[in-house]
Amino acid sequence: MANSHRGEIEALLGDRMRTLVLTLGALAELESAFGAADLMALAERFGTGRLSARDLVRIIAAGLRGAGESVSDDEVAALRVEGGVTGYVRIAADLIAATFDGA
Repeated sequence: MANSHRGEIEALLGDRMRTLVLTLGALAELESAFGAADLMALAERFGTGRLSARDLVRIIAAGLRGAGESVSDDEVAALRVEGGVTGYVRIAADLIAATFDGA
């Protein structure tokens, strides 16, 4: 069960519910992947609302790894999500909001 006080969310990915969280390590991974200088730059990038499919994969994969799953970006890209692209966007948006809202 996800703990919202720790920035965790739950999402149905593939065939099961999974916990995602952007830990400090996951955020560092995303800073590197997006070429962001710091957390503020990362938050600003997310705030634009302009995310590519690859961005969604990276965010969701980092969240899964932050929650302890051993999963590659390619494995995440192959997972099916209810609602298709809209479902992926919702998961990434929920994860970003759980991480940065109120911060």
